[in-house]
Amino acid sequence: MTAFDFSISGQHYLFDVQSFAHTILAAGGDSYSYALRDRTTQGVIDDVASGTSELGVVMLTSATEAALNEAFTEAGLTFHELAASAPPLPSSHPLVNAKKLSLEQLADYPYVYFDQGEGAPIAFYEEALSDVPRAKKVACTDRASLTELIMAINGYTVTSGILVGITDGSALTTIPLETDVVLHLGYVSADNRDLSVMGERFVTHLARSLDYYANK
Repeated sequence: MTAFDFSISGQHYLFDVQSFAHTILAAGGDSYSYALRDRTTQGVIDDVASGTSELGVVMLTSATEAALNEAFTEAGLTFHELAASAPPLPSSHPLVNAKKLSLEQLADYPYVYFDQGEGAPIAFYEEALSDVPRAKKVACTDRASLTELIMAINGYTVTSGILVGITDGSALTTIPLETDVVLHLGYVSADNRDLSVMGERFVTHLARSLDYYANK
């Protein structure tokens, strides 16, 4: 098995990719072995608990934080919040120019979300308001598929709304959603392990990125 110098796991976001890239570029070196893993929520928990990854980037909402924090505690992990924001809608559908939208206005459009696996608790879903009944739903397993699907079928999702990097930035637009739900963005780490120098540097980059984009 490969021994990585530094590795992280995360739900399907772009801001952690950007922070990871800044971290390893700054570290430099003629030889290294790093890993960045996109995972389901359970996958993130398992990776960090086992030490496969040093830390995991996750999002909680005001509706899911109790259940997720309980799961983190059971796995010997602690959540560290770095930013909080309201959940905007990454979308490209015909309502893209609206100043604000409600879920009722979106009822006729397909909802695209990340598949968490059979039997996953609703609190483990990466999207805010995942418990809202929807007639049209499409599951996918990676960021590129979600972006393409949203554009191709006039769909939407309800996630962090932080679109950075080449993949999503120019393809989708975020629209404020009428809701009282709050997003809590941050990372989980193992209670029995301190972060390495690389881990601390990654967290610093992640905090700066989230502070900038979440309050933009």
